[in-house]
Amino acid sequence: MAHEPRNTDDDDITKTEEAPLKADAGEKSSGLTRRGFLGAVTAIGGTALLGSYSSASASQEFGGWPNSYGCLTDLTKCVGCRSCEEACNKANNLPKPKVSFDDKSVFDETRRPTPQAYTVVNRYADPKDKDKPIYRKIQCNHCKEPACATACPIHAYSKTPEGAVLYNADLCFGCRYCMTACPFYVPAFDYNSALEPKIVKCVLCYDRIKKGGMPACAEACPTGTITFGKRDDLIKMARERIAKNPDKYIDHIYGENEVGGTNWMYISGVPFEQLGFPTNLPNTPLVEQTKGFLSAVPLVLTVWPALFGMCYAATRHRDQSEEEGSKSEKREEGK
Repeated sequence: MAHEPRNTDDDDITKTEEAPLKADAGEKSSGLTRRGFLGAVTAIGGTALLGSYSSASASQEFGGWPNSYGCLTDLTKCVGCRSCEEACNKANNLPKPKVSFDDKSVFDETRRPTPQAYTVVNRYADPKDKDKPIYRKIQCNHCKEPACATACPIHAYSKTPEGAVLYNADLCFGCRYCMTACPFYVPAFDYNSALEPKIVKCVLCYDRIKKGGMPACAEACPTGTITFGKRDDLIKMARERIAKNPDKYIDHIYGENEVGGTNWMYISGVPFEQLGFPTNLPNTPLVEQTKGFLSAVPLVLTVWPALFGMCYAATRHRDQSEEEGSKSEKREEGK
């Protein structure tokens, strides 16, 4: 599992935490004030009016972070051991699955990532050899220009220079537009948290990467199926493998160009459509496909979801502050 060691400066990391909402002078800072509310309406309205033009321009000019990292999955090497699933589970402090990672019965059905499993492995029949199945790992593909971020009305998603697409649960109000927008059907909604709506997905082990490490799944893979490194280097590696072994691989790097490119890519010995990959995707970012439609969407449909989301985030922040304050007072009384 060769990968290029790296050092990351803090200044190079995209900041994804939102600044706390400020209140008017003389008021508590934990709530959304009347002045802030009216200001937000004006700001969001202005953004909605100008958004179509600015988004279209940005999508044409932005070609992704040139020095970003990513992963290359060689599907000819995967043996379905599910070590990647177990490593992901531990790295993200997810609950233990009902079916152990050694139990192969999970392959009897096709699975998708869930709030309890950010990555899953599925089994497919090999048309070349019926006695040797093909295994495919699924997780967020970390698009260079992610549709989920474009669809989110309150910018809960962000693309980092490292290549990871991150999600801020503190901002999410559960609209699930990102789930509809994702061409790979990855973001999962935590239905068990009705009062605390939350979308979950793989974040490319961002905390590990920015410290010079690699995603837990890539580190745990015993067969070298997953290679971590600079995206450009991974593409070169994939092309070399395909060129040297034309009988082993099909001539296609999945994710090199799909929807503008992704930071998680695949090479395979059989056509990708036979392994459940969506293959009818354009080579341009999805925002390019929808900018004409978005320019015709009524203003109210773009303003109000964002406004409600902002109000939700502000209310949640206030409630959390009040709860912390109450706990602090009880501690003081107990002294």
